[in-house]
Amino acid sequence: MGFIDQDTIDLGSGSKILILSLNNPESRNSMTREMGLEFKKIIDGLLEMSEKQKPRAVILTGKNGIFSAGGNFELLKSFSTKDFETNKKSMFEFYNLFLSVRKLDIPVICAANGHAIGAGFSLTLACDIRIFANEGKYQFNFVKLGIHPGMGSSYIVKELFGAHLANRLLFLAESLSGEDAFRMGLCNDSVPQKEVLGRATEFAIALSESAPLALSELKKNTYDRDKLEAALKKEAESQARNFISADFKETIKAIEQKRKPHFKGI
Repeated sequence: MGFIDQDTIDLGSGSKILILSLNNPESRNSMTREMGLEFKKIIDGLLEMSEKQKPRAVILTGKNGIFSAGGNFELLKSFSTKDFETNKKSMFEFYNLFLSVRKLDIPVICAANGHAIGAGFSLTLACDIRIFANEGKYQFNFVKLGIHPGMGSSYIVKELFGAHLANRLLFLAESLSGEDAFRMGLCNDSVPQKEVLGRATEFAIALSESAPLALSELKKNTYDRDKLEAALKKEAESQARNFISADFKETIKAIEQKRKPHFKGI
């Protein structure tokens, strides 16, 4: 079974929009290495296409009434049993699988049709345009789990919104509705859940009316990939250090016992 569903919208004259849907129903579209490998394979395939073959835009969304619950619990739990160097390497490779979306020279619209937590929230911000569901929950919950923010969030949030808002989102780990996120400027629109994909499609069609080569050059000049790569290395090192801490082991126990963790700073 695959973890990424693919659909297309035919625009006529050989043009199309590609829809990629995260689909891991057993764990609320949580992000696993297997899903990441499949995701990167699709992105690599798009990068290898000729200009005529490429879709005019990509929509990234989720199945099962949710975008993504973020990091898979069993994957997180496994890090607590591994050493620092192994975890540092694993996290850097893992986040790069999903952040391959930043390498695309095609506009990417995130139709976050439900909750996007932690790494899932980070993935929405790695896209160019974002539509959130009013009813959705959007949160960077990393520090509440005893780990440094990951999936490039420590850089991407600041890159997009500045240090003031980045500190609020990452340090306080606030849970926001889609309407909250829209008021704060974190997404381009927030609509009822059932309308998210339709609204994203409207944006995709609008983008398809612009020159592909011009949009491709614009994407190259909009984001600083070198700085993101450097941030990922720092995140991987910080998370690897956190994974071997007593606080992270407390996080795992608290989740399994369905209670709040009691951190001691060790």
